[in-house]
Amino acid sequence: MSIWQGLLHKLGLGKMTAPRNPIRICLLDDDTLRHDWFSRRFAGDYLDIAAEAPRAIELLAENHYDAVFLDHDLLPEHYESSALDDERTGYAVASWLAAHPAAQAGATVIVHTRNADGAMRMIAEMRRTGRQSEYVPFPLLEQKIRHYWRR
Repeated sequence: MSIWQGLLHKLGLGKMTAPRNPIRICLLDDDTLRHDWFSRRFAGDYLDIAAEAPRAIELLAENHYDAVFLDHDLLPEHYESSALDDERTGYAVASWLAAHPAAQAGATVIVHTRNADGAMRMIAEMRRTGRQSEYVPFPLLEQKIRHYWRR
């Protein structure tokens, strides 16, 4: 898109694109403010939210998703834990996805935690088995969402 087209689009004067079909999203995050944030960004889509790893695994085993967003650090236990990748973090979900390559095979998997070390361990675990995934720090996530899922 040229600069001119981008400016026209921002002003609402550019060529209108057809609206996309609703997508289905699975979100693992313990922060209710982030739940609201995702709900606003994916208004009109189907958003399933889990605050704990076991619930996210249930959702992933039972449903098909177009996008999966995973946080690493989950409250309250993880912040008091000395274990890096215990069953109370998003790492447990990444491990489950790695162990079940057919589950969510076509989904875009994004790790959005602010914990870069935890994110990279999650990404490495999934990529070890060939699953495509990427780490996008939460402050950069809105731009990535706009790039992947334009409205």
